[in-house]
Amino acid sequence: MKHPIRIGTRDSELATWQAKLVEERLQQLGHNTEIVFIKSEGDLDLTTPLTEMGGKGVFTKALDDALLENRIDLAVHSYKDLPTENPLLLKVSAVMEREDPRDSLVAPRGNDFLDDEKLKAVIATSSNRRKAQWLHRYPNHEITNIRGNVNTRLRKVKENNWHGAIFAAAGLKRINLEHHITDFLDWMVPAPAQGAMAVMVREEDDEMIEITFELNHKETELCTGIERELLNEMEAGCSAPVGAFAWIEDDEVILHAVALKIDGSLQYDIEMKAPVEKAKGLGRVAARKLLAQGADKLVEDMRKL
Repeated sequence: MKHPIRIGTRDSELATWQAKLVEERLQQLGHNTEIVFIKSEGDLDLTTPLTEMGGKGVFTKALDDALLENRIDLAVHSYKDLPTENPLLLKVSAVMEREDPRDSLVAPRGNDFLDDEKLKAVIATSSNRRKAQWLHRYPNHEITNIRGNVNTRLRKVKENNWHGAIFAAAGLKRINLEHHITDFLDWMVPAPAQGAMAVMVREEDDEMIEITFELNHKETELCTGIERELLNEMEAGCSAPVGAFAWIEDDEVILHAVALKIDGSLQYDIEMKAPVEKAKGLGRVAARKLLAQGADKLVEDMRKL
């Protein structure tokens, strides 16, 4: 490649950290690189709830455009932000090794409030999936919307009179903010591909496909692929209250998935397993079973919103 590899990213601290990791890995492989910052609609509008802005595309469209217009050679994304269907001439060429996939609670004044069953605690999140699972466990609590990058949201939790807010553990760990975590929410099923990073390139750019494939982590690619299959099969867009997590244990892939009503009053869940070599498609099978249990009605309800 004649010019340095242009790595496109949003300019938040977390997005920059992710781009720098890709840059570091590419430089270790002997490539020259430069980082190009791109502003997304989701970064510019910090007040409208994500679910009203069209969900995932608000963070990815500006990077997609930059790739298609050849202003960058690759884009770095949090994989959970990518829609499961991409009609554009772009492809994910590498899925990097996953960080901690769990959700976590940041509660500046501690988590004793969780023991008080009568307390109408206020928890901040802009995710329907987190909201539904939290309300399923704590039906007496109230959920308030929160937007902004990791640092902005941490500041808002401190400044407001909320009891806590829910964050992806991976984001806090990556930028050394893990000390803010009060609890890891092991009971909450994460978003498909949470904690994983994806590298996106142009479909016809064989050179970049070959270069970036060196960054691919096979196990993460398999597990996140199964989780995203499930989301796709359920036709549940990014704002749907669906969680899915797949992991490998004793040469088997185990998949745990949930689908809920937004108010948390109803939850369907499923756990399935398959040998690693036969695991592709497990997400689709699990999705069909969830839909057959009754989750199809939840997806229909989401479409009406």
